[in-house]
Amino acid sequence: MRILFISDIHGVPSTLSAALEQGERLGYDRLVLLGDLLYHGPRNGVPDFYDTAKVADILNAHKDKILAVRGNCDSEVDQLLLEFPMMSDYAELDADGERFFLTHGHRWNEYALPPVGMGTVLAHGHTHIAEKKKLPCGITIFNPGSISLPKGGQGRTFGYWDGHDLYHYPI
Repeated sequence: MRILFISDIHGVPSTLSAALEQGERLGYDRLVLLGDLLYHGPRNGVPDFYDTAKVADILNAHKDKILAVRGNCDSEVDQLLLEFPMMSDYAELDADGERFFLTHGHRWNEYALPPVGMGTVLAHGHTHIAEKKKLPCGITIFNPGSISLPKGGQGRTFGYWDGHDLYHYPI
């Protein structure tokens, strides 16, 4: 199973389309959305080319491949626009024998680990900083970064699981 990881879209359709186009070239079976899909949030300025309805339309066109979790900027009103569930705080996914714990990152993260075993990949967004590292406890932290509002001097990125390893790709 190949997985495309996208986080922190924050209502910007142009970067979402660019990430999905690259994902199509890579090939993917599952689209994992790690939260903050439509709203830009109170701490971020309104992004250029902000269009939440267009983002919802783009995502709804891929609903058959989507597994999504709620971010700290997502709300019940957002769910009304989306044709796939996205209000869960976390989800779990088994792909090619790899166990993924999927969450946004504002509740579960490297400093507040979920109750999962060694060998689990904790995939989350929230920080807008791409990261991949293995903790001493055996849990791998994977953050695809943000496709719209990167932080920490990084560029826009998304993540990819090719069935064997995790990668970051720039947009």
